[in-house]
Amino acid sequence: MNPVLELPSPRQEEWRWSDMAALKAAAEAEPRAASIAPADLFLDIEGPRLLFVDGMFEPAHSRPGRVQVGRIVPETEHPLAKQAEGEGWSLHLGREEAVTHVQIVHLGSGGENHVPARLVLEEDAVASVVETYAGSGWANRLTTIVLGKGARLMRSVRLVQDDGFVSLRDEAEIGEAASLVSIFLGAGGMGSRIDGALTLTGKGGFAEMGGALLTRGTQKQEAAVTVRHENIEGTSRQLWRAVAADRSAASLAARVEVARGAQQTDGEQSLRGLLLQRSATVNLKPELEIFADDVKCAHGATVGELDKMAMFYLQSRGLEEARAKALLTRAFVADAMERIGDETVREAFVADADKWLEAAL
Repeated sequence: MNPVLELPSPRQEEWRWSDMAALKAAAEAEPRAASIAPADLFLDIEGPRLLFVDGMFEPAHSRPGRVQVGRIVPETEHPLAKQAEGEGWSLHLGREEAVTHVQIVHLGSGGENHVPARLVLEEDAVASVVETYAGSGWANRLTTIVLGKGARLMRSVRLVQDDGFVSLRDEAEIGEAASLVSIFLGAGGMGSRIDGALTLTGKGGFAEMGGALLTRGTQKQEAAVTVRHENIEGTSRQLWRAVAADRSAASLAARVEVARGAQQTDGEQSLRGLLLQRSATVNLKPELEIFADDVKCAHGATVGELDKMAMFYLQSRGLEEARAKALLTRAFVADAMERIGDETVREAFVADADKWLEAAL
C-alpha cells in the first residue's frame, strides 16, 4: 500500500459512513488470477474500447479511437482522488463533434490501482461513456468533466467487482444549456464510495447523478454527492435507490447548494432505501443550502420494507415468495436505471441487478 496515503477518518462528518477498513484491506490484498475474461466485460455495442488491468492500459484488448491514453496529473483536494495520478484516459471533443458508446473496462487482481480521466466537450459536442469495474483490489478513480455550451454527456457506471473496494470521485463543470447525466449501479461484492462534486456554472445547465446501490452480507456501499448551482435557470436531479440485505449497509448523502444569484433553480432529490432484512441498514442524508429566493427545490427520503399487501397479492397469484420479492425489488430499483439512454446498456444494468437479486433472495 502507498505509504504516504492518508485515509479519511470516520470522525469527519462527510466520511462517517465510509468503510476505510475495507479499502485498506483491498489495497493490501495479494494479486490473484482474474476469474473473468476481459472480452466478456465489454458490451456488444460499437465504439471505442479501452481496457485497464490493475490500472495499466492494455492495448491488446483495446481500440481507443478518439480516446487518448497518457499521463494525467490530478488537480483536486479530495483525499482519495489526489492519489489518482499517472496513466489515464481523456476525451476532448470540439464543437458539434460526437463520440458515443465509449467503453472503459477496469479489471483488478488485487492491491491498489489509480487511474485519472478527463473529459472536455466543447460547444454542442455529444458523448456517451460506459464504465465497468470487475475483479478485486482497490480501484481508485478521479474523473474530471468540463462541458461547454450545449454539450451533452451520458455516463453509465457498473460496479461489479467480486470483492475489494471501488472509490470514484467525479468533479464536473457544466456550462450554459449543457447536460450531464451519470447513472451508477453497485451490484458487486465490493465496498464502494461514489463521490461527486458537480457545479452548474452556466445558465440553464442540467446535472443528474444517481443510481442504485445493492448490498448483502456485511458489505458497505455509499454515495456522497454535492450539486452546486451558480447560475440562473439550472436544473439538477439526484435519484438514488438502495437495497440492503443481511447485515450490510448502504448510505446515501445528497446535497444541493444554490448560490445567491442562482435564481429559478429547480433542484430535486429522491433518496429511497429498501431493507430486505431488519438486520440491514440504510442511511439517508438529503441536504439543501439555498441563498436565492426564486427557486423550486425539494427532497424526499424514505426507508422501508417490501409491501406486505403487494407480496400477498403476488403470492395469491401463484408466485413463490422468492420470486415475488425479486419482482418487487426489481421494480424498486428500476426507476434509477430508466435514465440510461441506450437500450443495450440499460439492459446490461438490469441484468446485473437481476443477478444480484438471485444471490441475495
